[in-house]
Amino acid sequence: MGQRRFDVARTRITLFDALLRARAEAGGKTGILEDHDRKVLTYDDLVRAAFALGGKLKALTSPREHVGVLLPSGVGATVVFFALHAIGRTPVMLNFTAGSANIKGACKAAGVRRVLTAHKFVDAGNLQPLTREIGRDIALTYLEDVREKIGLGDKLGALVKGFFPKAFSANGSPDDPGVILFTSGSFGTPKGAVLSHANIVANVEQVAAHVDFAPDWVFFNPLPMFHCYGLTGGTLLPLLIGRKVFLYPSPLHFKEIPQLIAECGANILFATDTFAHQYARSAKGDGLKCLKFCVLGAEKVKPETRELYQRRFGVELLEGYGATEASPVIAVNQPRGQPGGANVHGSVGRLLPGMEIRLDDVPGISDGKKLVVRGPNVMRGYLLADGGMEEIADGWHDTGDVVSIDDEGFVSIIGRVKRFAKIGGEMVSLNQVEGFASAVWPEHRHAAVSLPDARKGERVVLLSDAPDADYGKILEWAQRNGAPEIAVPKKVLKVAEIPVLGTGKTDYVTVQKMAEDAIRLQDAA
Repeated sequence: MGQRRFDVARTRITLFDALLRARAEAGGKTGILEDHDRKVLTYDDLVRAAFALGGKLKALTSPREHVGVLLPSGVGATVVFFALHAIGRTPVMLNFTAGSANIKGACKAAGVRRVLTAHKFVDAGNLQPLTREIGRDIALTYLEDVREKIGLGDKLGALVKGFFPKAFSANGSPDDPGVILFTSGSFGTPKGAVLSHANIVANVEQVAAHVDFAPDWVFFNPLPMFHCYGLTGGTLLPLLIGRKVFLYPSPLHFKEIPQLIAECGANILFATDTFAHQYARSAKGDGLKCLKFCVLGAEKVKPETRELYQRRFGVELLEGYGATEASPVIAVNQPRGQPGGANVHGSVGRLLPGMEIRLDDVPGISDGKKLVVRGPNVMRGYLLADGGMEEIADGWHDTGDVVSIDDEGFVSIIGRVKRFAKIGGEMVSLNQVEGFASAVWPEHRHAAVSLPDARKGERVVLLSDAPDADYGKILEWAQRNGAPEIAVPKKVLKVAEIPVLGTGKTDYVTVQKMAEDAIRLQDAA
């Protein structure tokens, strides 16, 4: 393995040209893309398919048009993504788990007039009510219908274009919008982030310079492409650095995924802690031993998950951190075996090369500072309701996360600014409260929120799916371990399950409403 150096000059390129560069470097006949249909596409196949589909989509759309993509992770979605780039359109990746109101709102914000989807996907997911509602205001185009119209002439044309791709692909600037993605909405209404071609390519180059990937390693990505982690990390990273990737349409298939990881001999898994834990529990025997390491993000990695992977499979977990606005990776741990690599548990690793940071004081919080970042991977800006864009000031993005950074540069996430409760004048991290609960009930999921309190300003309410969750047990743990009693939730609510978003993150908007409704009912009684 040869460690790359981060070269900002390599980022000044469009996404389609980055694909062509990867093809030239790895060879057009290199098998690079596979999904659950088990047909492997080479670089040549992918480029030709993009030109063939793009030729038909060109007649349905206008130059620079924002086109919605409502598809699961897979070969089809990847071909669509690059087909739109081949003809100079901007993909708007839509979260099919968000509901019709949010999807229509996203389309309105992004100026989407047409959404690309597939009959097979809609039927498999029973999404007919969703597509009917979306179709009232937006044109829906089904890929099967488009592909039926691709004839011999189109295929021959795509073959020729594949030999001379620079002559036939759309001209564009690295600073043009490369994709529009919507933030997860964990804490409120999703916001549309405009990421340029250069932003995405830069993040790929940053990660590849930070973590050493062997040329023959295979990536496995079950995360959705509407989430930046699943798009950049799980899909574009391997494709643009010459590593094969296996895409799977749903992270929720806990029994099927471990089997497929073993069958395709995957070496790198992208996931969240919640999903990774379930895969390990569902895996038969030593089925995940083919993995070199797992990259986990979007939520804190629990010690129990680390211990499970190490004990059963001898697999290292690399915790990372990012934001949609940063394309998304900001920091990640490195494998201990690579030169200079260090994996510090409890941290999200060191910052990627090319990142600048600013640490701002937060009133009432003394053990951390708010992280503000700037770099070639940081977005152009947010979409505005009128279709314009709110540019970010001087390239700085306020992450809203409170962090601490040690002398060796390892970043630890303390919590989001909005994820602190002010109790009796003291700031209490809701992430810390959840950590206490995880220590008491490690096999279960927990979510803490704050509610108004007449006496102390705010109070913490913990929701847990642990059957024996109660205040007494968490208080006893806190006293035994020297944890501050002020951070012990006085109210513990047992629930059947903690709601999560399609990305695997806790849905704090729904959790907040659940807590408010439960407390209101209890007070009324």
